[in-house]
Amino acid sequence: MAYCRTFEIETLAPNKEQLTADIWWQPKFLSSVCASQLFEQLKKEIIWEQPQIRMFGKMVRIPRLQAWYGDDSATYQYSGLTNQPHPWTDTLLALKTELAAYLQQPLNSVLINLYRDGEDSMGWHRDNEKELGERPLIVSISLGTPRRFLLKNRKTDERIERLLTPGSLLVMEGDSQEIWLHSVPKMKRVLSSRINLTFRYIHP
Repeated sequence: MAYCRTFEIETLAPNKEQLTADIWWQPKFLSSVCASQLFEQLKKEIIWEQPQIRMFGKMVRIPRLQAWYGDDSATYQYSGLTNQPHPWTDTLLALKTELAAYLQQPLNSVLINLYRDGEDSMGWHRDNEKELGERPLIVSISLGTPRRFLLKNRKTDERIERLLTPGSLLVMEGDSQEIWLHSVPKMKRVLSSRINLTFRYIHP
C-alpha cells in the first residue's frame, strides 16, 4: 500500500465540488496509478458474495457482488441481512486509516460492491440504518469503470447526476440521508467492472 501514500498530493488540487449542502465530490482524490492498482488488488483479495434479499415477497439475489469488512464489533443490518464483518485486509486498513485522517472522522467498517458490468446496479435507497447514527457519514471511493451516480431529493424530486470516475471520493454527511435518495442505475453498454467502497462508522 505504500504507493497509495501519493494520493495525498492529489487532494491538494482545487477539485472539490459541493453537490449539496451535505454532499461533496472530489473527482481526482486518488492518483490514477493508485486507483488502478487498488482495483486489481481488491478484485483478487476480497471475499465476494451475492446474498439474497426479500423483494415483493420473493427471495432474490442482489444485482451485484458485495463484501463487508471492519472491526469485530461492526455488525451491520440492512434489507433483512445481518452482516458480520470479515477482518480488515492490509489494503483496506491502510486506506481506511488514510481516509479517517484526511476527514478527521472515525471509520470502522466498509461495504464493498463489485459491479461486474453495466447490468449490475443499485436501486434508490438511503443509508439510514440505526447502526449508522442520526447523521451518518458515508465515505465512498470509486475504482474501475466509471458509472452514473444519481441523487433524488425526497421532497422536491430534484435530481443530481455525476459520472463517478476511478479514484474519485464522494462524501455524504450531515442531513444527506434524510433529504436525498441515491442510486447506481444500469448502463447496458458498459462491459467492464467497477468497485465501490463505502466506509462508515457503526455505532455499538
